[in-house]
Amino acid sequence: MPFPSPVHIETPRLVVTMPGPAQAGRVVDYFERNHEHLARWEPIRSAEFYTERFWQVQLEESRRELAEDRSLRLVLFPKNDDGWPVIGVVNFTGVIRGAFHACLLGYSIDLAREGQGLMHEALRASIDYVFTELRLHRIMANYQPTNHRSAQLLRRLGFVTEGYAQRYLYIDGGWRDHVLTALTNPRWQPPR
Repeated sequence: MPFPSPVHIETPRLVVTMPGPAQAGRVVDYFERNHEHLARWEPIRSAEFYTERFWQVQLEESRRELAEDRSLRLVLFPKNDDGWPVIGVVNFTGVIRGAFHACLLGYSIDLAREGQGLMHEALRASIDYVFTELRLHRIMANYQPTNHRSAQLLRRLGFVTEGYAQRYLYIDGGWRDHVLTALTNPRWQPPR
């Protein structure tokens, strides 16, 4: 199966795209810079996670997953920065078709870029792509009750709280409760 062209979305301040394996070093740099910042929200990472070889494979695999309609994994770059540092990630994973047409959303942003509205900008554009081009009906996003920034961001995007899951994910060395939210596509059309 040939891989589709990598997704490339531009917003006023961002390039939201699927970098190739040659960009693995930039992804590693992002996760190393933000290791402490992201630790309380993400699973414990192995040492391999912080290697270029790991990300070369992951970035290649992300293209395969898009071709197989399993996920869309995107990286955020600032539009007017010649150094093109990675400043965030947005992942739509666990795509289920059938009667569901849904996926899970995960995201993170560089500590130095928090509070600038960049993730809101990236998510608005990428959600529009997922609803229009991938023709998904439901995007589910879950956050820890103490993650007030995510709660506010998801509300601004129109996500609706649908439940509360106790001891939902093993994060930062313990089982963490999560608030369950979803956004549905009001203009859903069946996939081509």
